[in-house]
Amino acid sequence: MAVQALALLREVSRLEAPLEELRALHSVLQTVPLSELREQAAELRLGPLFSLLNENHREQTTLCVSILERLLQAMEPVHVARNLGADLQRGLTHPDDSVKILTLSQAIKSLSRISLTQAGLEALFESNLLDDLKRVMKTNDIVRYRVYELIVEISSVSPESLTYCTTSGLVTQLLRELTGEDVLVRATCIEMVTSLAYTHHGRQYLAQEGVIDQISNIIVGADSDPFSSFYLPGFVKFFGNLAIMDSPQQICERYPIFVEKVFEMTESQDPTMIGVAVDTIGILGSNVEGKQVLQKTGTRFERLLMKIGYQAKNASTELKIRCLDAISSIFYISPEQQTDDLLRMTESWFSSLSRDPLELFRGISNQPFPELHCAALKVFTAIANQPWAQKLMFNSPGFVEYVMDRSVEHDKASKDAKYELVKALANSKTIAEIFGNPNYLRLRTYLSEGPYYVKPISTTAVEGAE
Repeated sequence: MAVQALALLREVSRLEAPLEELRALHSVLQTVPLSELREQAAELRLGPLFSLLNENHREQTTLCVSILERLLQAMEPVHVARNLGADLQRGLTHPDDSVKILTLSQAIKSLSRISLTQAGLEALFESNLLDDLKRVMKTNDIVRYRVYELIVEISSVSPESLTYCTTSGLVTQLLRELTGEDVLVRATCIEMVTSLAYTHHGRQYLAQEGVIDQISNIIVGADSDPFSSFYLPGFVKFFGNLAIMDSPQQICERYPIFVEKVFEMTESQDPTMIGVAVDTIGILGSNVEGKQVLQKTGTRFERLLMKIGYQAKNASTELKIRCLDAISSIFYISPEQQTDDLLRMTESWFSSLSRDPLELFRGISNQPFPELHCAALKVFTAIANQPWAQKLMFNSPGFVEYVMDRSVEHDKASKDAKYELVKALANSKTIAEIFGNPNYLRLRTYLSEGPYYVKPISTTAVEGAE
């Protein structure tokens, strides 16, 4: 099929009005796997397709944009930049928005690769391409956001690349929109600023410019803003990521409104708000320092755990899974980090989730949804190396048999999740003492047989049978 596509591409480049050939090429490309196109990438001559974009023919332009989107996916970004840079730059000023968006998305892929080197940065920021990008940003919101994405991607590469981007004025423009009055723009911009905060130099820059303080102040003022539900989830996620990348204790002490707002959001009637709060608690509790920050809130956190346990049982499937993922994150402690105090803490937390948390999660794992089944198994796996949890499991009627029973899991993801639980139990130093040697040996056997083992069906010979 790739050969047929190449033949049609050659036909298109030969003709002046190749509408029928473009339709045929468009149709063929829907059935050709990208892997086949990549093998023929060196033979793809896209110049004629870009030339056809210059003609004022609506259907021809639409077909060319769709064909180029497909073919450009098969080409290396650096090759695209080197061989089609002029075509892409012309596309940025095309009167048709679909052409602008196509060329911009390709420019972004290529430019972000080029910007990995000092020479590439200089070439990008000292050429007139930057002026073209600034002009094309005025097309519409989608185009403007794509340019911001490019700038954030380049800024994230190194402190030097961030300096180039701030000098261009585009980072400042993004931050101005983040703290502006348009709530929908805020919601989009915070995602990009969060991406910048994933790097150490990005976080330093945001702190020095006072951006983190501004985001905190906007959260403080959110109570009096009837439209805060549009941007608040993104702002809270920003602080959750910031806390886990730096120091949960420092971030929570410096910006107490963050923790306050997360607790508030769990009381909301809006599932979106509850989901973001649960995700954020999961992120915050994923390391020991974050767990200790949550522990300092005392009975307030225990009440929050009760709410998460309630949602894990009664919410929509999607929110149930988010609750189970957060619980797994909050309760996991690696063996080398376990102390008596931390183990007492997680044991106390576990009892706050419901009247019988082990039965709650076992009940969820028995529901006929693989995603829920796996999420519940992840909770058991998270606590499997903690002695108090092993005692609970051992003393819970039928639980050890449930762990050993391979017939419960029917799909690959479930078998893998069960295997991780068995591995966590079998590798624990306290399991033989708590579960007893016979059960310990069964766990080791399960482990050695692997996740997909099927017990052979024995056949008994019957005398006289033919």
